[in-house]
Amino acid sequence: MTRNEYNYWLANINNIGKKKIELLLRFFGDAEGVYNASADELMDFRSELCPVSLRFTHKDIKEIVDSKNPERIHEGYTKLIQKGIYFVTKGDEHYPERLHNIYDAPFALYYKGRMPDKTQKTIAIVGARDCSVYGRETAMYFARELAAKGIAVISGLARGIDSYAHKGALAADGISYAVLGCGIDICYPRENLGLYMDMQARGGIISEYAPGTAPIAGNFPMRNRIISGLADAILVVEARQRSGSLITADLGLEQGKDIFAIPGRPTDPLSAGCNNLIKMGAKLVEAPEDILEELMPDYKGGVQNDKKANNVLELNEEIVYSSLCLEPKHIEEIAQVTGLPVQELAQILCKLALRGLIRQTSKNYYLKQL
Repeated sequence: MTRNEYNYWLANINNIGKKKIELLLRFFGDAEGVYNASADELMDFRSELCPVSLRFTHKDIKEIVDSKNPERIHEGYTKLIQKGIYFVTKGDEHYPERLHNIYDAPFALYYKGRMPDKTQKTIAIVGARDCSVYGRETAMYFARELAAKGIAVISGLARGIDSYAHKGALAADGISYAVLGCGIDICYPRENLGLYMDMQARGGIISEYAPGTAPIAGNFPMRNRIISGLADAILVVEARQRSGSLITADLGLEQGKDIFAIPGRPTDPLSAGCNNLIKMGAKLVEAPEDILEELMPDYKGGVQNDKKANNVLELNEEIVYSSLCLEPKHIEEIAQVTGLPVQELAQILCKLALRGLIRQTSKNYYLKQL
C-alpha cells in the first residue's frame, strides 16, 4: 500500500479519533508502523503510553486488527480519487500550515478544489444563521470588498451570514473556502448546492469528516476551530449572546488571531454577541478599510462605492438615496423622510434600482445596495 493509503486507513478506524491517532503515531512512528503492529504490540502501547482517561480498550485493539484489509483500503482510497476528493494528513505538502500549531489539529482533511494559499491573507466571516437583512447585506458587502482586494474569505457554508459571506466573495471574483460539519461529499444545507459547486472552482470545500458523515449537531462546534485556524483574522457580523460564531471568535483569540466585530443596536438580540465582543476588546469595524489597514500594512486608499461614483445623481435622487440604509424601508416611510409625493418617489426608486444603487427586497420595501 502507499503512504496515503496507510494514512487513509488510520484516519477511518472506528472509534480511533485524533488523540488516539496522535499517541499511536508517537509510539509506532507512522501509519504503516501502526498497520504492521501486532495485537501484543498494541497491548504494549496501551500499557506504556495510553492514559486511563483516553479509554483505549481491547475493543479498540480489535478494531485496528480487524480493519487491516488491503483490498478494502485500496478500494476506499481509490473511490476518493475518482470522486475528485483529495486527502491530506499532517506532514503532507498540501496540509495547511496555519493548522499545524492549533490545539487539537485534525490528523486528516478531505477537500475539493484547493487548500488556502499560505501566502494569501485570509479572513473568516461568521455570524447568525437567522440573520437580519442588515446582517445579510453587511456580510456580502464586507466579503465582496475584502475579496476584491485579494483577501480569501473563509466560512462554514451554513445558512445566514456564512452563505452571504461566500456569495459576496464570489461576486467579486474572489476566493472563498467553506469548512463543513459533515462529510465532504454532502452539501448541507442543500439550498447552498450552487455555492458548494462554485467554491470548488474558485477556492475549496474542506472537512475533517470522512465522506458520508451526516451533519449532526456536535460536528459544527468542532469544525469552528478549523475555520478560525485557517484565518488570519475573524469578522463577526451578527451574533446572539450565545452562538457558534462566538465559539469561533473565542477559538481565534486562543490562536492569537485578530477579532473584528460589526456593532449593532443595543436592543437587537442579533447584535448582543457582537457588542459584547467589542466590550471585551474586539476591534470595532465600520468599513472594510478598518480591516484592510490591519491585514495589509501597505494598503493605501479607501473602498468607495463605485456604483454611486459612476452615477451622477440629480438632487431628488440624491435625497432619496441618502434616506435609505441597509434595513428595508417602506415607500410610505421614505416619502415621510424625503417629503416627496409617492408617485414621484416611485419613479425615482425605479431609476435608482435600474442603476443598481438600491434594491427592492419585497413589495414597496427598499434598501441601499452597497
